[in-house]
Amino acid sequence: MIKVNDLHFSYGNVPVLSGISFNVDKGELCGLFGPNGTGKTTLFKCCLGFLKTKRGTISMNGEFMSGKKVEELAKIVSYVPQDHKPPFPYLVREVVLMGRTPHLGGFFGVKKRDKEIALDAIETLGISDLSDRPYNQLSGGQRQMVLMSRALAQDTPVLFLDEPTSALDFQNQMKIWKIMRDIAEDGKTIIACSHDPNHVAWFCDRVVVVGMEGIVANGPPSEVISEKILSEIYSDSCSVRSMDGIQMVMPSCIMKNNHSSVGYDPKSVRENVQTRTGVHNTVVDTEC
Repeated sequence: MIKVNDLHFSYGNVPVLSGISFNVDKGELCGLFGPNGTGKTTLFKCCLGFLKTKRGTISMNGEFMSGKKVEELAKIVSYVPQDHKPPFPYLVREVVLMGRTPHLGGFFGVKKRDKEIALDAIETLGISDLSDRPYNQLSGGQRQMVLMSRALAQDTPVLFLDEPTSALDFQNQMKIWKIMRDIAEDGKTIIACSHDPNHVAWFCDRVVVVGMEGIVANGPPSEVISEKILSEIYSDSCSVRSMDGIQMVMPSCIMKNNHSSVGYDPKSVRENVQTRTGVHNTVVDTEC
């Protein structure tokens, strides 16, 4: 469904992407994961045609993206950026309805079905209460929810989501990942950039790990989100544990401070987390 082959891109004389290749199958939720400055957003922009690559090919839904017109691309792939601040006070329902633009038959082509699809997308995200509020007066997290609704309304076979949960509280983060999971199970292909190893481990079918030198690993989360691979991109700052069969990435500093020659005390782990975060009502599952 998504095929990236030998992609190269530079900003001037500074190479950013070199020999990037990976595939994402139809119906897969793929996490693009790695440190800041490794070119993840640049890779998105190259795939979407916002930036011109030096070399390589990109295909989606069986079609090469090179030379595609904007209106053609918009029927194949939708995009949720990290943030978006429009200069005009469009209402939320108007912003979501804009997702139907590739399917309209002209400026006056908004049909009843288009409005119904936009309304369904708003309800799916649970933001009906925001429908008549100006989009540019919302919080960053609320704007992310609106942009996700717009992408759903666009109804494309492929979705590119750049850190779609970065400004959201925990409940809404889980809601967005669950929606992405449902969309993928309906047959759509999603690639989502994330900085949270637990999110990609819990929800993704595949993870592409990007480091400073290019792709470090590509495969199922159970194989890719490992201490060995995480140590390559984050030194030794991560510790991977299994909790009731669920993979969990934790800060090594917390784990090391609570391990001893005879094991570690779960109560001590909890107190250590509370001391470091300043939050004293945190529930921490320490059964590693």
